[in-house]
Amino acid sequence: MPSEKPYLIRSVRLPAAVEKRIETDFTALPPPDAPLDTAAMLALAEQQKAFAMLVTHHCPLKGADVAAIPDCVKLVATVSVGLDHLDVPALLARGIKVCNTPDVLTDCNADLTMMLILAACRRAAEYYTLMKDGWGRTLEMDEMLGIRVTGKTLGIVGMGRIGQALARRARGFEMKVLYHNRRKLDPAQEEGATYFENLEEMLPHCNILSLHMPATAGAPPLMTARMFGLMPRGSVLVNAARGALVDETALLDALRSGHLFNAGLDVYQNEPNPNPSLLALPKIFMTPHTGSATVETRTAMGMLCLDNVAALAAGKPLVTPVTA
Repeated sequence: MPSEKPYLIRSVRLPAAVEKRIETDFTALPPPDAPLDTAAMLALAEQQKAFAMLVTHHCPLKGADVAAIPDCVKLVATVSVGLDHLDVPALLARGIKVCNTPDVLTDCNADLTMMLILAACRRAAEYYTLMKDGWGRTLEMDEMLGIRVTGKTLGIVGMGRIGQALARRARGFEMKVLYHNRRKLDPAQEEGATYFENLEEMLPHCNILSLHMPATAGAPPLMTARMFGLMPRGSVLVNAARGALVDETALLDALRSGHLFNAGLDVYQNEPNPNPSLLALPKIFMTPHTGSATVETRTAMGMLCLDNVAALAAGKPLVTPVTA
């Protein structure tokens, strides 16, 4: 680190170990009590002459906001893998470098996805509600039955790092794994999965479908009524990627009709206020966009952002640059 500690600002409070490193190695105000929005961060960057801005989805930087970033800012470091909240080309055009946090989220996101699969198939939301209400009676032999995960066919849409990690976990449940991706992977990366170039041809074979691809701004949902109709009756949808990938009206129709047995969701079209109709369905297992929410992963994400700030301040290449 140079003798003069670089000044950074952050839009959210970070895990304790990350905050301790900020206190030791950087110049910064105390962490905010609540997430800061874009306007607050831009004002703070100007006031504090910040060298780097650490942001999350709470602080989108697009359009006029990019133009409003003061010239003192040399780096926007997002504490995420996803870049939906950033206009990367505009930032780079202004000469502001961008970095994110790939790789360190992979295992925890795959773990959460496996939890969603198990919870959706075994009706965990209903079981939990029953127990919180006091249980009180013996269940009938044919009452509140879930579906077995072991031996089922899992379809993965998007076979990147997280998709591959999920495929490895699925093998422990003796699942047959299929995948759809922009390209066929090398056999060493396929984790024993079978490739389908056409998603529509893969869907009829999927007892469980898990989404692991980015969403393109303004693009229509990937999973529509027609796509749900191609899945077998009684199948399960899991989405821990992006809410925009799913037409939630079509999902509700498929669940209410019984065409889909259940769903496991970590992401939604409207966050943090998901569709009340989804919340009202008793079987859906839902989590609040928490794929990376472990001490280990959130700490690693914050540390990686700080590694990037330190590298740039020292005149070295970024550790995890975003270039396009």
